[in-house]
Amino acid sequence: MSVGELQHLDYLAENELIGMDTFIHRIDSTEVIYQPRRKRAKLIGKYLMGDLLGEGSYGKVKEMLDSETLCRRAVKILKKKKLRRIPNGEANVKKEIQLLRRLRHKNVIQLVDVLYNEEKQKMYMVMEYCVCGMQEMLDSVPEKRFPMFQAHGYFCQLLDGLEYLHSQGIVHKDIKPGNLLLTTDGALKISDLGVAEALHPFAEDDTCRTSQGSPAFQPPEIANGLDTFSGFKVDIWSAGVTLYNITTSLYPFEGDNIYKLFENIGKGDYSVPEDCGPLLSDLLRGMLEYDPAKRFSIQHIRQHNWVRKKHPPSEPPVPIPPSPDTRDQWRSMTVMPYLEDLHGYTEEDDDELFDGEDEIIYTQDFTVPGQVLEEEAEQNGQNQNRGVPKPMCVNGTEQDPQTLHLQAAVTPPLPVPSPADTLYRFLLLFFFSLIFGIS
Repeated sequence: MSVGELQHLDYLAENELIGMDTFIHRIDSTEVIYQPRRKRAKLIGKYLMGDLLGEGSYGKVKEMLDSETLCRRAVKILKKKKLRRIPNGEANVKKEIQLLRRLRHKNVIQLVDVLYNEEKQKMYMVMEYCVCGMQEMLDSVPEKRFPMFQAHGYFCQLLDGLEYLHSQGIVHKDIKPGNLLLTTDGALKISDLGVAEALHPFAEDDTCRTSQGSPAFQPPEIANGLDTFSGFKVDIWSAGVTLYNITTSLYPFEGDNIYKLFENIGKGDYSVPEDCGPLLSDLLRGMLEYDPAKRFSIQHIRQHNWVRKKHPPSEPPVPIPPSPDTRDQWRSMTVMPYLEDLHGYTEEDDDELFDGEDEIIYTQDFTVPGQVLEEEAEQNGQNQNRGVPKPMCVNGTEQDPQTLHLQAAVTPPLPVPSPADTLYRFLLLFFFSLIFGIS
């Protein structure tokens, strides 16, 4: 635009600007009323989705409600497109599912179901619900540590879960407070087996060759770049760093960057604060032994006097903190608004209710080795299978009914629901009875 054209432009005079206030209404920010967005119900198979619990590098974690059993669940939502951008992302997820399907222990997170949406390329890993993570509890208090009696209780549960994993030939490789979850009744659950390794059933020892764990929890043999190392002793070292952290709020080794950190770990020089006392100091030094051959085993740790000693409560325990978003100190179920929407919708909302995500099929990419697809079984020998009962689906895995009685004999019973979970179920049943009674 030229200078001449600019001179011919019309501008509002000052008196005309003042007159504009007659149709521009100014209000104070305190008068603005924000309408909260209505929470729409979404069903994934038989599960009703709740609010977001957390988000990690692999995907989101949301709360869920099993509409058949009214059990509170957590679901890890994974997108195939995102997994492909993460190094070993798909392989780690496949491995985690295969491992969790064969594990059943009170201190190891339980995989309940695996669902897959082919159209949206989404996978849903339905897990048992944990109310909080250990790292979140540590971050919620200024001391960043647990009282000695509370740390002792959690550490003993970690030993139980770790001993079970090792008995199954599984090396976790990433033990740390961020991967230790807690239920409403205080039970500790070892989670995140994405980088774990299952040893060969006929392996002579626990030798491993790869590690993808968190740097601050890695032992000297990995920091120094050894080609092979003892997998079980790696978990012992990581558990020792975890115990050091939850009792002192510190780390035995630190560095400005990962190179400096690994250099310090490789040297193996650290100190234990005097506040820990002689018993705990001796245990930590045994678990953080530089030489893996001299490092404590789980059996040695169990016999240690600090583990066997009863620690009386000397200070109040660290409580489960309120939920970060709603500041709810009880961590109540987040599916209640979605239940109201599910049972209070009108006919006009019928088409939008399910978002088309209720058509979920069990994934075939992550089945247990040896499982045969139903279509293939019919093509290979329909006549041979005549009269044979159809396999039953248990936790997303098909099993022969003739072997279920044998599995029931060797599988520990499910954990008894906590009083809080029982109360939730009672309230939900009461809620459902009111709805259907009115309608």
